[in-house]
Amino acid sequence: MRFYSEVLGLEKIPTYTFAFPVQYFRLGDQQLHIFERETPAPQFHHIALDVDDFEAAFERARDLRIHDRTAFFADVYELPDGAVQMYLRDPAGNLVEVNWPDIATLDHSRLPTFRRLADTVEQTPDGLRSSLYLHLREQQPVLGSDGR
Repeated sequence: MRFYSEVLGLEKIPTYTFAFPVQYFRLGDQQLHIFERETPAPQFHHIALDVDDFEAAFERARDLRIHDRTAFFADVYELPDGAVQMYLRDPAGNLVEVNWPDIATLDHSRLPTFRRLADTVEQTPDGLRSSLYLHLREQQPVLGSDGR
């Protein structure tokens, strides 16, 4: 449970008592419920979260060596729309996608291992129109075939 509060900075909130460990976390006006069970986590099923401080989350993940390069081959990816994401494994093996809306607002010196997705995988026209942040995407121009 510490992973979600200490690495991702999520706020613990009151949680019902179950016959196994459970913790609820606040995600804006939503909640994330984490159950500790003995079953193994699926390799690529994952949750995606926004964080208030992407650089701090990156540095904590780097220090703990929990970036998952098997998911997408780099510590941090810049997506064609300028959003940024990284994939981490929590201590139970769950895959957690951490997102940020705009790489231009980040200090690149604090993210030395980021790659552009368009440099790794050629993007289709549909891929270039895609966005994790639809409300922001409506305000941006359409990108070229290289994602720039």
